[in-house]
Amino acid sequence: MHSPAEAEADACVEELRGALSAHGITLPSLGLNLPAFAARCPVRPLIGLGNCNLLTAKALAAALRKGAA
Repeated sequence: MHSPAEAEADACVEELRGALSAHGITLPSLGLNLPAFAARCPVRPLIGLGNCNLLTAKALAAALRKGAA
């Protein structure tokens, strides 16, 4: 069973994936940072944005700039 924090993080990943997809951007390794759940102390889950190629990075930067305008 997922903890509330993990469920919230999963939902956030899916929300981010959908928002990126709306701009034609895919981050293949977007997901939860599982070692964060193994910590002894309760911490906020980390979302790993992962690696992307140069074209994806440029598209992401352009979408962020457009959204900030």
